[in-house]
Amino acid sequence: MRFPWQSCTTPLRRLGRGDYVAAAELMAQAPVETVLMRGWLDHLPPTPSGQHFVGYFSDDGALQAVCWNGANIIPWGFTAESRAALAHYFSRARVYANSLVGAAEQVLPLWELVRSDFHAPREVRAHQLSMVWQGESASVVSADSQVRIADPREFDVVFPASAAMFLEEVGYDPRERGGFYAKRVRALISQGFTFVRMGRDVRGHQRVEFKADVGAFAGGVAQIQGVWVTPELRGRGLAAPAMVAVAQQIRRRFGVTVHLYVNDFNLPAVRTYEKAGFTVVGEYATVLL
Repeated sequence: MRFPWQSCTTPLRRLGRGDYVAAAELMAQAPVETVLMRGWLDHLPPTPSGQHFVGYFSDDGALQAVCWNGANIIPWGFTAESRAALAHYFSRARVYANSLVGAAEQVLPLWELVRSDFHAPREVRAHQLSMVWQGESASVVSADSQVRIADPREFDVVFPASAAMFLEEVGYDPRERGGFYAKRVRALISQGFTFVRMGRDVRGHQRVEFKADVGAFAGGVAQIQGVWVTPELRGRGLAAPAMVAVAQQIRRRFGVTVHLYVNDFNLPAVRTYEKAGFTVVGEYATVLL
């Protein structure tokens, strides 16, 4: 089937499953930069509601660049020429995304080309530090022994903390937009991808004191997302030991690279991750649509 925007000679086209081996090989050249899209490549359902990959091919048929068009637009490998073709595609195709995210060198030039096709963004986070955990020897604090994998029976306690994190990070309460976010939180917990430190509030009720998720896992990389500390306990040095514990448990369990990205202006978070043994390896960017 040929799509309306696609001619028989265009180097840019929607990928079929026959292209996925080449796409995986391309992403393997930069696993940290492509972990967000690689997860979709590895786990894409048969009918993902129109969400799909777009690829740019050389004259000899080699895949040179790939972009995920789904809840996020995630480009990788695009040059000025191929980026122009991708921007033209987005000017005509249906877009599902609520953000552009990924390596800054890919996201920001693409945004400049497509911004006229979108409403004014809610926020452009142009400089997000891409950080990789270097191991216990790089940490200046010890792991918090109370940090563990959340139990599925703790969903009712974990979910409000996850929603509070999302509200702080993205700017709206996900509980106001249907049940998708609750399903996402429940799925992460059931996979063993949510880590918590539990405690009690002043009334003796159980609460989450610290939380972090493995939000993306693919291509030998586990990306930590959704880091949150209950407001009353912030500034007490809780997060750095907790992050060491999370990174340790991920590394021991899966033997993968542990990665995260953080806004460069969020200096307390940056310093926390540095204390926990994370170092900067590159730069991400996010455009919130």
